Amino acid sequence: MIRPLSLLLAAPALVSAAPRLPRVVSINPCVDAVLARVADPAQIVGISHYSQDIRATSVPLSWSNRFKATSGTAEEVVALRPDIVLAGPHVEPATIAALKRLKIALVQYPVAESVPESIDQVRAIATATGHAARGEALAARIAAAATPARVAPVGALVWQGGGLVPGSGTLTDDLLKRAGFRNMSATYGLKQWDVLPLEYLVADPPRVLLSTAPEGVQDDRMTGHPAVRRLAKHITVAPYPTRLMNCGGPTIIAAMARLRQVRAQVAS
Repeated sequence: MIRPLSLLLAAPALVSAAPRLPRVVSINPCVDAVLARVADPAQIVGISHYSQDIRATSVPLSWSNRFKATSGTAEEVVALRPDIVLAGPHVEPATIAALKRLKIALVQYPVAESVPESIDQVRAIATATGHAARGEALAARIAAAATPARVAPVGALVWQGGGLVPGSGTLTDDLLKRAGFRNMSATYGLKQWDVLPLEYLVADPPRVLLSTAPEGVQDDRMTGHPAVRRLAKHITVAPYPTRLMNCGGPTIIAAMARLRQVRAQVAS
């Protein structure tokens, strides 16, 4: 028989405490969008200030306004005493140096150029926060949403403010293909990211033009130009919210839903 004292002494060896989840600071709005779905709110001690800007956020403001926001400076980030800092490809040298000096882990993620790359980042971010299983669940949802459509591709172009067009080698290009479109960027001789003049667009329009200008808003000289509105008489001109262009990760789910919606309105 084990005596009570022996049982007490043995208990620590039999029961191990759950590891403490890392305190996380994100200085990238696209990382924030993943954290919103995989991390515990209590472990998020800082997010990007872009996530609290209605023009740039990829998360609901009701979520982002719950957290301290920083612009990514060394002073702001260090003051939050994180265990790990998650960032995009561009971080201020002073911030990198400060984190290295204080032995605070910094993980940077490049801009994803395809759905598989974005899914890999979701898994990596979830694992870094201690929630690998949640990352797998989110990855599965993204993969399902981005399953390639079995339809004949229709020529399309995403046209942003100033005439900026995403071309081959971008996440948007991958999403267009998966939704049943053929990105017409290369037809105009454009690069990965390039500007298509209005004159070229009007002279040789695509079958579908996805415009990031909000409906009824003409505050952008290019996307709100009367010539673009007149194109709607001959081609499909559909709004494509800028927020769907900002990030990959969970944003892919909403982006694919919108692209499939537009594709369903166009005859093959």
